[in-house]
Amino acid sequence: QTIRIPPHIEHGVVPGEQKGGTISPADAALLKKITLYEDDDLLILNKPAGLAVQGGTKTSRHIDGMLMGLTDRAGDRPRLVHRLDRDTSGVLVIAKTRKVSSLLGKQFATRSVRKIYWALVKGVPKPTQGKIDMALIKAGGPDGDRVRAAEPNEEGAQQAVTHYSVVDKAGQGFAWVTAKPVTGRQHQIRAHLAGIGHPIVGDNKYGGDQDLPEAVAASLNLHARRVTFKHPVEGHIVDVSAPVPEHMKRNFDLFGFSPEGRGEDTE
Repeated sequence: QTIRIPPHIEHGVVPGEQKGGTISPADAALLKKITLYEDDDLLILNKPAGLAVQGGTKTSRHIDGMLMGLTDRAGDRPRLVHRLDRDTSGVLVIAKTRKVSSLLGKQFATRSVRKIYWALVKGVPKPTQGKIDMALIKAGGPDGDRVRAAEPNEEGAQQAVTHYSVVDKAGQGFAWVTAKPVTGRQHQIRAHLAGIGHPIVGDNKYGGDQDLPEAVAASLNLHARRVTFKHPVEGHIVDVSAPVPEHMKRNFDLFGFSPEGRGEDTE
């Protein structure tokens, strides 16, 4: 698929809301490069690790800002319908119009969108498949927002449920895990896997960056691998997968994990 960038984007001039009124040719090229699927209603990207989805105090370059450049003549523009952490890579679904955003938002709210994440974790979870039902609550940290397990009936706690399964393992040191979040809380998969004693490799907020062998690529090893949902307008099933980022591929190769036909079940 090739994203349809309007001519004014190709030349770095953006009508619409983005501060400064421009988008760089590099950003336009990036959107084209990372497009996994596009039709009249949807744009689905393979978000690179390290690129923020939304802006913040210290974040000037982000996906949402780039989408400002796709504003149409009526003033409508593509909209985010869910989020990925800055250091998480993978499938990011975007609605092209306000109407489609509303329809897709209902699917996410009713938990009818199926999501599969791949993670490389420290150690091997036991049992090798299970359900993590652990309410989460926001807790500040020295390097930014974190969440933690909530106490029973703690004010501000949010229910959070994740199903996980071990796909492969390297001795008892590392495991390739699929995670299927039922809810969509901030840092949910990261906090849940750390909560059962198996933080994601490279996760500097939840203990996954400590005591790693030198050969292991230590960026966050969490990837939104696959998303499946009903097309909000046409009604057919949209099923999109994103190739793993280079740092995770290196680790998979290091441990002899072969992704071919594995870790894909959405049920």
